[in-house]
Amino acid sequence: MMKRILVLLGLLFLLTGCKETEVVPGEVSQSPSGQPAETEETVEEEGKVITDAFEIAGLAEKILSNMTLEEKIGQLFLVNLEAIDSSQGTFYEHRVFTDNMKESLEKYSVGGVIYFSRNIETREQILTLNQELQEASKFPLFISVDEEGGEVARLANNDNMKMTQFPSMEEVGQTKDTEYAYEIGNTIGTKIKELGFNLDFAPVADVRTNESNTEIGNRSFGSDEDLVASMVKEVVKGLQNAGVSATLKHFPGHGDAEGDTHKASVNIDNDLARLRSIDFVPFKAGIKAGVDFIMVSHISISRVAGNTTPASVSSLVMKTILREELGFEGIIITDAMDMKAITEAFTSEEAAVKAIEAGADMVLMPDNFEEAYEGVQKAVEDGKISEKNIDKSVLRILELKIKRGLILSDTNLIYK
Repeated sequence: MMKRILVLLGLLFLLTGCKETEVVPGEVSQSPSGQPAETEETVEEEGKVITDAFEIAGLAEKILSNMTLEEKIGQLFLVNLEAIDSSQGTFYEHRVFTDNMKESLEKYSVGGVIYFSRNIETREQILTLNQELQEASKFPLFISVDEEGGEVARLANNDNMKMTQFPSMEEVGQTKDTEYAYEIGNTIGTKIKELGFNLDFAPVADVRTNESNTEIGNRSFGSDEDLVASMVKEVVKGLQNAGVSATLKHFPGHGDAEGDTHKASVNIDNDLARLRSIDFVPFKAGIKAGVDFIMVSHISISRVAGNTTPASVSSLVMKTILREELGFEGIIITDAMDMKAITEAFTSEEAAVKAIEAGADMVLMPDNFEEAYEGVQKAVEDGKISEKNIDKSVLRILELKIKRGLILSDTNLIYK
């Protein structure tokens, strides 16, 4: 509206023969009265990032009050690009924005998306795709990637991205150089933010105490819990000081496992005292550093839980241990729900409903997104999941999106 007013005023000056005052660089333009002329910047305040916790909470509440149930449920899902456009012939074609993606984002209002190597081609392609995804989303997206360094670096390991490559975190841990750990986090955060990413599923906070562990392998900083904690804390700080949300993974600690949850169910036969003294230590350090996300794995801890329920659908793990004991107040996200530890035991609907019932705020990559979404919607409508609990998770999501500048002070999301 303000821009239209300024345009009309300019036309009025031309039609009435008025002459604009020439503005000399470095000088303040004067109005006919001799007072500083009012500019668009002084009249219309641009949206800004809100940093005050009270203001963040207030804005999130206002946005939530205008959301439909369908929009709230959509925010609970972070999906791969194939989930919002299943029409393309192969995974390797999901590198451009499509009408199907636009329609899916409008229909489901998902909370975020994740990229894999198959989706990445060039810097220009990534910048354009990220921009178009955000423009098509009513609610700004978490746009995420697994950028740990070492072998798991979807962007840096693509030469077209022209990004700094780092060694494995095991090698980094051997240096015991916490300043280097901070530099890694900050460099990765700075570089991926330039491309439009705002969430990194890193660092790995697992303490690798089992040499047979191949799923984590050299992605861990090592076998000493205190060393791992000191490195994890600095990577978190580095990433988040660059404006990118960090994620501790894979709670309650995947370092002592022998199996791979991508392939089958995995149980860790450790008692609570062992978990507290070793596996939880890096997660506690990351929480103290203010980490935004924690990813919960699909491992089970039978000696603690008395069953082999995967952690990602366990209220004991997420509500009792992570929330109550460790005091984590950020976003709890599951590990990818298309892994066999989940798909061999649950349908997509069952897994999503159970995860949210158990305390997850976001469900990552359900095997069948539409089935999972509709299952959660039905569970809320049937009273199996309370809308009040959905609201708690959505508030955490909205508050973080405000805090990280994805939603600005002048957002139109507070209006119906």
